[in-house]
Parts: sequence; structure tokens; C-alpha cells
Amino acid sequence: MMLSKLITKLAVGSIIAMAALSVRAELGEPEKDELTFGFIKLTDMAPIAIAYENGYFEDEGLYVTIEAQANWKVLLDGVIDGKLDGAHMLAGQPLAATIGYGTEAHIVTPFSMDLNGNGITVSNEIWAKMKKHVPTEDGKPVHPIKADYLKPVVDEFKDEGKPFKMGMVFPVSTHNYELRYWLAAGGIHPGYYAPHKGDTAGTIDAEALLSVTPPPQMPSTLEAGTIYGYCVGEPWNQQAVFKGIGVPVITDYEIWKDNPEKVFGMSKEFTEKYPNTTARVVKALIRAARWLDENDNANRPAAVKILAQSNYVGADYDVIANSMTGTFEYEKGDKRAVPDFNVFFRYNATYPYYSDAIWYLTQMRRWGQISEPKSDDWFKKVAMDVYKPEIYKVAAQELISEGLFKPEEFPDFAVETGFKPEQTEFIDGISYDGSKPNEYLQKFKIGLKDEVL
Repeated sequence: MMLSKLITKLAVGSIIAMAALSVRAELGEPEKDELTFGFIKLTDMAPIAIAYENGYFEDEGLYVTIEAQANWKVLLDGVIDGKLDGAHMLAGQPLAATIGYGTEAHIVTPFSMDLNGNGITVSNEIWAKMKKHVPTEDGKPVHPIKADYLKPVVDEFKDEGKPFKMGMVFPVSTHNYELRYWLAAGGIHPGYYAPHKGDTAGTIDAEALLSVTPPPQMPSTLEAGTIYGYCVGEPWNQQAVFKGIGVPVITDYEIWKDNPEKVFGMSKEFTEKYPNTTARVVKALIRAARWLDENDNANRPAAVKILAQSNYVGADYDVIANSMTGTFEYEKGDKRAVPDFNVFFRYNATYPYYSDAIWYLTQMRRWGQISEPKSDDWFKKVAMDVYKPEIYKVAAQELISEGLFKPEEFPDFAVETGFKPEQTEFIDGISYDGSKPNEYLQKFKIGLKDEVL
């Protein structure tokens, strides 16, 4: 009797093991196993570094080389020409490339790298002028600090005939759109683009002139007086505090709570030619993202140590830790708890939502990078051409079948539409519904709607 029970048990165990094996076998071996990924020296490249350092790429049979790139254009060109198999990208880059704004190529993203992570910093001179208008409590500025308090300073420059110059990292960067959003919410016009007229400077009607500066060069450009402020990712806001040359006045968490930031971009051709490789890359990145957030950010000090290496971000440990470990320092000595300044996995941060893509497209239209009005269906189609939750789903379900993740750690794929519920936590109080992009554009006092410049 006991023998028959044992045989039954073994048979059942064997069936379960074979079933698990067959589920895992749905994702085949990688078609290409030697890969090169690019990144820019910012802390939000962390999922790539951690997937490499923790061996998650190797677990997927992938042998990865990671290379820092000089700037965002070089990085994008590398993915387009195949020198790079994938890269840490600005959320706007795959969208802009696919619609032909700038370099034209069909780039897709199966993985969103993080939420939040940027700040706006102004020079000490500008902060001294702004501070007079900022309300205080217990001797400290009340946050969030709106651009309303910068407007008198910009007006003063205008009256003196001096241009008010600010830096952002790339024309289709999240930083450009966040800086523009913040300025416009305070009544400061950041200027329009008119690519149909050959004007890609983005300064038409501008009261603040925005220009491109690579992230690591932001503090030195500010110190030289070439610009009076900038929007950038970490650690380059905190670097200004440590160097004593500027004051971060607001984080993007306060401009749009839990906004999507970077994505992992690949060519459409790569994802179609190497589907198993692509899904395995996403699996490794998902594991890295969770490691970065798990146990209330307990692994962040270890992550900071890795990122401080010269082959990754290459900034001092203390500078990176100032924001990466759940705090953010504004004016020197004014360090505040911002536990969600960097989010890598919480709140489904890694899922590529269509509504996130559409928000970036609305800002391209708002500021004229998309010259003509487009239908709601156009916005949705572009989002679906670029953001690839179907690839993400394959990777996530494989991780679940392997017992590494629980289903509740991901969106409910059975009902997920790719559109977040209406979002309300913006600095100007305007709500955003990704399914109604044109209705959203009509809400702004400053910005294009139905007109063509």
C-alpha cells in the first residue's frame, strides 16, 4: 500500500515537474546571446547595472557588455545602426524616432525603467531673487516651489533686455517637457517649435530660452553662468548642492507624482528577429528593478556603491546617495524625506503603459514638435506601435511560472488595458486621461491646441 502511494506520489510529482518545464519551455533559448547595451551616466540606468552585477543577464543565457555613451543622440544612433542592441533611453526618444521627429527609425520599448528621478536646479543668484517670493514655514521654504516665484525674476530679466537661459538634456527628453510644464504652470512661456518651417530651436514666443546641455556638464555650465538653471536627472542636481553653486527647487515627483521617466529602447527589427532574447532581457531587468525597491529600498546603499564606479555613473557615493536612498537635499542643509524620488518597481513602474506614451506625445504637440493637430486615434496608434506590453507580459509570466515572482506583483494581465486611471496629481491641478489626449490639450492656457504655427 505504502509502495503504491509512493509510486502515485512520484508520478504526480513527475507530472507537475514536466508541466512546469513545459510552461518554461514556452520561452526558447536566446537567438542572440552576446549583447551590448548603452546608457548615459545617470542613476536611473541602475536596472541595467544591477541586472549585470547580480548575474540576472547570465541567468537568462545572455552575455552583456555595457557601454556609457557620450550623449543621447549618439546612444540613439547606436541602437539604430546596430552597434547597440538596446539602451537606457529618454521616454520620448522611441516615440520621436518612430514618428520621424529628428532621426527616423522604428524604436520600441518593452520595459519602463523607473518613475520620477529628476529635479530643477537654479543658480544661487536666481535662488536669492526667487526666495523673496517663496512662502516659508518654520524658517524653511514651503514645497512644492512653483514657477510662479520665478516669474518676477524672468520679468526682471526681460525688462533689462537680458535673455533668461535654462538647460535641459535633449529636445525630446522628459526633462524638456517637465521643465516646460513647470514654467508654463507658473505663467512663463517656454517657447514653441516649428519643424515644418525648419525651426527646431523651440524658442518661438519664449520668455525662458531652453537649450541642450549633456547631464554631466550641467553643474559646470551653471557655474560658468551660461545658463541660470536646468532640469536634469540625478546625481547632477545634488552635485550642484555639494559644489555650492545652485539650489534644486523642485523634483519631478512634485510636478507630476510618479511620472514615468526612462525606458529601455530597442529597434523593432531586433525584437522581431530575436523574440526570445528580447523577453529574456526584460526578465533580467524586471528582477533588477524589484531588487532595487524591495524591503523598503534596503538594497539602495549597495546599489549606490555600484553606481559610484567610474564605469557606471562615476559620481561620489555621498552625492548619489543623497537622492537614491530616499532623501533629497534642496537648499544646502535642507534635506527632506522623499522615499519615492526614485522608483524602479513599485506601482507597476516597469510596465510600459500606453497612457504614459500618449502623455509625451501630447507634450510634443503642445510645444509644436508635432506641427499639426492629430486625432485621438493617431495618439493611440503611435503609443501601441512603440510601447510593447505584450513582450513585457511574456517575460512577467515566465518569471511567475519559474516561481520567482507572484502574479500580484504585476498588473492583472487578464484585464489590463494599458491605460492608467485618470491622473490628478500635477502641479497645476490639471487632470490627465490618456484616452482623451485632445481634450487634455484644450485644458492648458499656454500651449498649441488646434492651430498650426
